[in-house]
Amino acid sequence: MGTRGLCLVIEDDQDIQDLVTLILARIGFDVHAVGNGADGVAAAWEHHPVLVTLDLNLPDMDGLAVAQHIRARSEAPMLFITARAELDDEWAGMASGAAAYLIKPFRPRQLTEAVNELCPVGPLTAHGLEPRA
Repeated sequence: MGTRGLCLVIEDDQDIQDLVTLILARIGFDVHAVGNGADGVAAAWEHHPVLVTLDLNLPDMDGLAVAQHIRARSEAPMLFITARAELDDEWAGMASGAAAYLIKPFRPRQLTEAVNELCPVGPLTAHGLEPRA
């Protein structure tokens, strides 16, 4: 049975990483999760995800820089999941390549809706055959 593709989760908080991973797996994604920006950039280049979720407050790099590095080699939509709640932060995120911006704390349904908007379920995916192109 196929999946919706690989989602790369870049999040240093293990509890949030686990929650995002669980939600994404339940809606049909394979998930590769990492805890810092450098590993996130490397994983994006190696695994070619169909979606990237990215925290902006990472221990080794600013998430905006991570996004720019990933965007240089990937067109996968990026969903920022962050505690940075100011409008200027959201604008900076969108300017650096985010397709959507979700503020922590978030509800699982908000994440699901954002992901489904960025990576719609195609007719074949709904039957477990293959991701939408």
